[in-house]
Amino acid sequence: MTDIWAGVRERVLALRTTPEVMDRVFGAVWLDGGHRFELAPPLTEAELARAEERLNVALPADYRSFLLEVAASGAGPEYGVMPLSPLLTGPRAGETSGVTSRPFRPGAVQELLDEHEENEPRRAAYPDDETYARDRAAWDARWDALDAELTWGTLRLGHQGCGYYSLLVVTGEERGLMWEDVRAVGEGLVPLQRRGAERLTFAEWYLGWLDWAEPRIRAAMGTTSPSDGARTDVSGGA
Repeated sequence: MTDIWAGVRERVLALRTTPEVMDRVFGAVWLDGGHRFELAPPLTEAELARAEERLNVALPADYRSFLLEVAASGAGPEYGVMPLSPLLTGPRAGETSGVTSRPFRPGAVQELLDEHEENEPRRAAYPDDETYARDRAAWDARWDALDAELTWGTLRLGHQGCGYYSLLVVTGEERGLMWEDVRAVGEGLVPLQRRGAERLTFAEWYLGWLDWAEPRIRAAMGTTSPSDGARTDVSGGA
């Protein structure tokens, strides 16, 4: 086991308690769901190798070792760490294997998207409905393609709520770093970071959440006092 994940699975599972206590941590309890500090079994080397082959990418080392040593999915920031399995077996698995290995370049793609939006067809400029409908359909298809291209080279690992997601970059210059998908509020994709300018790797994102969650659960159980950890900005959600 790598030093970075030593004891982490045990620390997480030790936080399982009553729903009222676990509710102190965002995402742990939601109606009949939430991650409830449960963890799926880790992947085997063979399972992970098949996943990387299907995705056509070598995963960042800290995330890869997490999958092997801690869990395939489960408790974590926001509503928990999402599993790889839907990407590998779902109806869009073939698409995922192609786009995950393409470079993540949100700045360049957003420029193309902005330019495309400036050229949106306007009904008043067309002599008839048929011509407008044809060009509008082509414009919509191109918009959808560019919007999807924004997340090429990433894996969606966390749901923050309200349509916001946490992404891990697996291909390109930002490889190994976490980003946020906040397109739901029209803000595009932005780097995930601590207060200030420090960027976050997967391990920093996950361990920061655990360091934040532990004292809150223990305080609710009356065993310690909560701290004002510096990582509260990566632990909550909408």
